[in-house]
Amino acid sequence: MRLDKYLKVSRLIKRRTVANEACDAGRVFLNGKQARASAEVKAGDEIQIQFGNREVKIEVLTVQETVRKEEAKEMFRYL
Repeated sequence: MRLDKYLKVSRLIKRRTVANEACDAGRVFLNGKQARASAEVKAGDEIQIQFGNREVKIEVLTVQETVRKEEAKEMFRYL
């Protein structure tokens, strides 16, 4: 699954366009490397997002096309 879509489906970022902009601005890292919105995400990957002065680091547990809001937090684990 594309990185921008994963960020939206997992509810880490609310909208896909915002996820795209974050990737373009260089604030999203996949496995320690700056990532593009089109990068492929799979289980076991590590995603790091910089929100202003705050940083979020997660590990991808599952990749699903659609998921209910209550189950979205089960797609990843905070590190």
